[in-house]
Amino acid sequence: MTAGRYLIVNADDFGLTSGINRGIIEAHEHGIVTSASLMVRYPAAEEAAVYAQTHATLSVGLHFDTGEWRYSDGEWYSAYQVVRNDDATAVKAELERQLEAFSLLVGRDPTHLDSHQHVHQSEPTRTVMLEAAERLGVPLRGCGDAISYSGNFYGQTGEGAPFPKGISEDRLRQMINSLAPGWTEFGCHVGYAENLDSVYGAEREEELRVLRNEELRAFIAQSGVHLRSFGDVPRAPGKK
Repeated sequence: MTAGRYLIVNADDFGLTSGINRGIIEAHEHGIVTSASLMVRYPAAEEAAVYAQTHATLSVGLHFDTGEWRYSDGEWYSAYQVVRNDDATAVKAELERQLEAFSLLVGRDPTHLDSHQHVHQSEPTRTVMLEAAERLGVPLRGCGDAISYSGNFYGQTGEGAPFPKGISEDRLRQMINSLAPGWTEFGCHVGYAENLDSVYGAEREEELRVLRNEELRAFIAQSGVHLRSFGDVPRAPGKK
C-alpha cells in the first residue's frame, strides 16, 4: 500500500511585528498556512500568542532566535546577536529561557521547534535543540526521518538577490505535485512589511498573495495531498 502524502505549511517569524502576525493569520484563515513558529523576544509576540490561544487550528512552535546575519557588498555581517552559537552553555540557557517565555505566552508547550536562519543545522545548537525536542516529544525541523523539510519557497538567493520565481504560484504547485510519500514541511515567510527591519520585506507580501488562496486547498486535495499541521503529527508512544 502506498503511503499518503501529508503537507505542513509553516510560517516563520510569528510575533516579529504586527504586520507579520496579520499576514500569517490571513494566510491561515484564507489560505494554506497550517502552522507557525513564534519568536518570543519581540513585543508583537504577545499579540500572536493571544491568537494562538483562541485558534487551535493553527499549531504553534518556537522559532529559536540567537541572532541574525545579513549579506551586503559581498560579505556577511551580524545585524544582532543574542548569544554566540559556538557556546553550548549559552545556547542551552537561552533556549530554556525562550521555551519558558513561550509557555508563559501561549499557555502550553510548542508543537515543534526550529530556529531563525536555521542555526540549529550546526553544532552545538543542533545537539542542544535535539535534546529539547526529545524531552518535549516534538519534531525539530529537518532532523530525523519523520518529517522532511523544504525551504525552496523563498524569494531571494543565498546572497540576498531577488528571486521572484522562487515564490510564484507555479513554483508552489510544482513543489506540491512533486511531494514524496510521508510528511513534509514547507517553510514560508508571509506578512506585511510595514515597520519591519528586514532585508526580506516585499517578498513577504508576495508570499502572502500566493499562499492566501483558498483555491490552493482544492488543488492540494485534487493532488492527493493531505494538508495538515504539526498538531496532527503522530507522536511516539509515551510522548506528550
